[in-house]
Amino acid sequence: MSAEQVSGLCEQLVKAVTVIMDPASTQRYRLEALKFCEEFKEKCPICVPCGLKLAEKTQTAIVRHFGLQILEHVVKFRWNNMPRLEKVYLKNNVMGLISNGTQSILEEESHIKDVLSRIVVEMIKREWPQHWPDMLKELDTLSKQGETQTELVMFILLRLAEDVVTFQTLPTQRRRDIQQTLTQNMEKIFSFLLTALQQNVNKYRRMKTDLAQEPKAQANCRVGIAALNTLAGYIDWVALSHITADNCKLLEMLCLLLNEPELQIGAAECLLIAVSRKGKLEDRKPLMVLFGDVAMHYILSAAQTADGEGLVEKHYVFLKRLCQVLCALGSQLCALLGSDSDVETPANVGKYLDSFLAFTTHPSQFLRSSTQITWGALFRHEVLSRDPLLLAMIPKYLRASMTNLVKVGFPSKADSPSCEYSRFDFDSDEDFNAFFNSFRAQQGEVMRMACRLDPRTGFQMAGEWLKYQLTAPVDTGPMNSKTGEGLCSIFSPSFVQWDAMTFFSESVISQMFRTLDKDEIPVNDGIDLLQLVLNFETKDPLILSCVLTNVSALFPFVTYRPEYLPQVLSKLFASVTFEVVEESKFVMSVQAPRTRAVKNVRRHACSSIIKMCRDYPQLVLPNFEMLYNHVKQLLSNELLLTQMEKCALMEALVLISNQFKDYERQKAFLEELMAPVAGLWLSAEMQRVLSDPEAFISYVGADNKIADPVLEDPSGLNRSRISFCVYTILGVVKRARWPAAMEEAKAGGFLVGFMPSGTPIFRNPCTEQVLKLFDNLLALIRTHNNLYMPEMVAKLGETFAKALDMLEVEKNAILGLPQPLLELYDSPVYKTVLERMQGFFCTLYDNCFHILGNAGPSMQQDFYTVEGLAAQLLSSAFINLNNIPDYRLRPMLRVFVKPLVLSCPPEYYETLVCPMLGPLFTYLHMRLSQKWQVINQRSMLCEDDAADDNPESQEMLEEQLVRLLTREVMDLITVCCVSKKGAEHNSTVAVDGDDDEAMATEVAPPASAELTELGKCLTQQEDVCTALLVTAYTSLSWKDTLSCQRTTTQLCWPLLKQVLSGNLLPDAVSWFFTGVLKGLQTHGQHDGCMAALVHLAFQIYEALRPRYAELKAVMEQIPDIQKDSLEQFDSKLLNPALQKVADKRRKDHFKRLITGCIGKPLGEQFRKDVHIRNLPSLFKKVKPSLETDVLENEDGEGLNTLFEP
Repeated sequence: MSAEQVSGLCEQLVKAVTVIMDPASTQRYRLEALKFCEEFKEKCPICVPCGLKLAEKTQTAIVRHFGLQILEHVVKFRWNNMPRLEKVYLKNNVMGLISNGTQSILEEESHIKDVLSRIVVEMIKREWPQHWPDMLKELDTLSKQGETQTELVMFILLRLAEDVVTFQTLPTQRRRDIQQTLTQNMEKIFSFLLTALQQNVNKYRRMKTDLAQEPKAQANCRVGIAALNTLAGYIDWVALSHITADNCKLLEMLCLLLNEPELQIGAAECLLIAVSRKGKLEDRKPLMVLFGDVAMHYILSAAQTADGEGLVEKHYVFLKRLCQVLCALGSQLCALLGSDSDVETPANVGKYLDSFLAFTTHPSQFLRSSTQITWGALFRHEVLSRDPLLLAMIPKYLRASMTNLVKVGFPSKADSPSCEYSRFDFDSDEDFNAFFNSFRAQQGEVMRMACRLDPRTGFQMAGEWLKYQLTAPVDTGPMNSKTGEGLCSIFSPSFVQWDAMTFFSESVISQMFRTLDKDEIPVNDGIDLLQLVLNFETKDPLILSCVLTNVSALFPFVTYRPEYLPQVLSKLFASVTFEVVEESKFVMSVQAPRTRAVKNVRRHACSSIIKMCRDYPQLVLPNFEMLYNHVKQLLSNELLLTQMEKCALMEALVLISNQFKDYERQKAFLEELMAPVAGLWLSAEMQRVLSDPEAFISYVGADNKIADPVLEDPSGLNRSRISFCVYTILGVVKRARWPAAMEEAKAGGFLVGFMPSGTPIFRNPCTEQVLKLFDNLLALIRTHNNLYMPEMVAKLGETFAKALDMLEVEKNAILGLPQPLLELYDSPVYKTVLERMQGFFCTLYDNCFHILGNAGPSMQQDFYTVEGLAAQLLSSAFINLNNIPDYRLRPMLRVFVKPLVLSCPPEYYETLVCPMLGPLFTYLHMRLSQKWQVINQRSMLCEDDAADDNPESQEMLEEQLVRLLTREVMDLITVCCVSKKGAEHNSTVAVDGDDDEAMATEVAPPASAELTELGKCLTQQEDVCTALLVTAYTSLSWKDTLSCQRTTTQLCWPLLKQVLSGNLLPDAVSWFFTGVLKGLQTHGQHDGCMAALVHLAFQIYEALRPRYAELKAVMEQIPDIQKDSLEQFDSKLLNPALQKVADKRRKDHFKRLITGCIGKPLGEQFRKDVHIRNLPSLFKKVKPSLETDVLENEDGEGLNTLFEP
């Protein structure tokens, strides 16, 4: 290899690198240059001399960086095949570059420093300590040359700790060797870091004021920053004794540096890591030194200085760190103080609380929210919660909360000091709004904890604030509400105050009732407040909504003074018919529809009435007649209330009627209540409309073409009549119940006998009324399902072609798009007729299925014994499923099939559930398989983008819907078939959760996952059993991680175990096993799924391999499987006489066997593997005590050193 060769190649490489980095190069040129460089790195035998030549100081930074990259590539990929002398040559040259091959510390580019330190770390990972025992000494010697070298040494030490401890990017044995050697030398390393930090900080402080010395001062400062960064990489994992050594010298230095502007962020970072350490409480005690006078003084003065400088990004970042330090200190305090520990409450706890409160009252909403969790921990703590200093903080904390609950600080506004801080923390108003809502909820929690310790103070403050708001003049602010002149918008100063006050009073009052004994409740004060609220009149819908919440919050006081109930009812009923424009009650002219704010008030009033009747039925019962008359009066005018409002009021009456505790009386009342509905629902016209899709379309007006889609809606009244009937049936089915107490049920005539199992059988007073209407309900469901037939969709009018589509709101929820900010509350709800029609179909469909879902729990055996129920349901709810879209099928499974099945007594499994679920599961499997096939083909074809009419968002929506439907189906199967012992199945699955829902890595399914009675009943029917097994095992390779993990852990094994005893065909066994391996191919990149699937494959192989040799044939097809290893595994498995290896070891062996089919994430699929060889074992089997330095072997057989210094 001649020098000419090297310089000739280097010239070509320089040209190539210049082309790559030149923005003006054409793409073809750039690709050619790139290819040349990559091929050179892979194949050229003279990489090292070329790399060294390109890395010389005389070259440009870009070329030097490329030269160093070549050297890094050599170390990573060629090291194992290099001769020893070449390794030594490379290592000496790299150390030479650190010594004098870089520019000075202030001039050198950071990417050059970075790559240089990487090369050294890559060599350390391959050779230290066995072949390079003097590495630390060499670094120490280099650092003595000056600041430039010291900084590079810091980079090397940090990078080493990150690779070995944090990211663990090397083989186990090498990692262990290096980490143990680091640990043995930790005292030296720490003393090196601390000395460097101290010396450089001292020099920096001496010289920074002298202008002539400025460059030197800056160099020292750089080293100080590097030392802090490196410390941060070690403090996290080294033994706590190193951090607290020498009377906590390190912590003391860090506290001092908090007041050094250039170094304070690094110091705070280190302090934070140190204070957040977990570990034995005994080891953590020295950290309490931070509550001492000196440390507290430095922390507080640093906070005051940083805050005093106004809003500068650097200072603000520092304040956030400091706030985290105080939070972590609070956590340590809570952990160390306990009834059984000898740690005293620090004398400075008062000072600490004051400084912590300063962060809670800081203008930055982010800082305020950061303190909440720690306040909660302090208020909950067994020792501190009795400390007079903390108790004295409660009123101050609550005062601060009164300010913090006020929703101000939107980044786009300038109406509060918080706004400019929010501009640093939030990208948009939506972002801030989401943050603030969760911050407020968190404050509610903490306020309730504070009020548990001091309930009276909170109540007193709530009372004062409420009185103040009731008398304060309304300030609507610069923006006028679109609801009407002089009304608040949600940004109005008055509304944000009302809103905050309401949240505050709700939180503290509810807690007071929970905390104080009955005779300690300040009833008179509460009733006075209630009177003030009831007498307060406002025409502003947003404020009225707050007033209603306050009425509800104060309502428990009425239990002490029932005479106030009529006043409360009057207030609520007045709000049910609230309008901004008076005359609209009488004139049905074309007016602006109600705004959302007005609708919300009316809905709010209705739900307050329902809540009152649900939670305090005994209290309301004596006023039943008054309530009933109120409702009758409102219902008499068909146009006064919406259907939803009418039904809410009827539900409230039904709830109270449950308190009659007299079957006949309640039955008569329900008959009277439902008479208008029955009259309408059973009329000849309605019967015709409900049973004929074409008549139905015409009746609800969906076949018209409408000229003015906003104002004209001739069939609105017809639609509302259907809605009213369905809402009412649902309300009654949902709310009418027999008494909970057995004696009362017996006395009231609700008990009709007992099941053979001894379960009592009750009758529901609504049964007769509801079953009368049942046939027409099923007719409506059948008709609704048939609307999706192509010939029916064709009959929809021009305006209504999309009437059966999804609502925009639903789409956004599924795609996870944020709702636009709250201006929504304001604009009138001008829905087009199409939107109203979509809403009608959607709600109607859901409500019909809600009725069917509630019918089982509500009417029990009276419902399950309806003649031919299974056939009736199959011919209505399950008809025309092929044309029903996913977004309609999902709610049907969730709100109807699942509750129906869960509440069905075992006696009716054979007659009702099996005949229904059998065909359903078979159909669902077919449907989902087809859908996933389309998705998989689409992802294969996504290169040729042909479909213009189907934009990505539509595809994303369809795909997300298939995912959600899959989860719904798998959840339904799991609920039907598998009982989880000790865990009540959660009836509402968070199906709308994001895909990246935290994947549990804990896998072994609960050992007690057994089949339910229903599961056994279903698996006894061969076709149903096949459908279940095939669905479960096929679904493992559908691209939905969440569903895969749930199915793997909960469903697959119990189902298969059920059929093991039968004669499974060999092909079937191979198919199940292959299904799991395919799942691994699809989901192997997700740890949670991978672990669960490996466990399942292992279970199947262990259980079935002895009977089916075919499984071995499947294993042999796995790419890169080691045949001899498989033979070994098999022989142990098939020979019971051999000593059984521990389960974990067998499983690990099995996992190694199937590695070839475990999918990798895209980023790793084309990665070139780095191979780091293990070195001779460093630690003999007899463990030496850690003190003896293994590197200095007394036996004179010193490790064969590769690198002589």
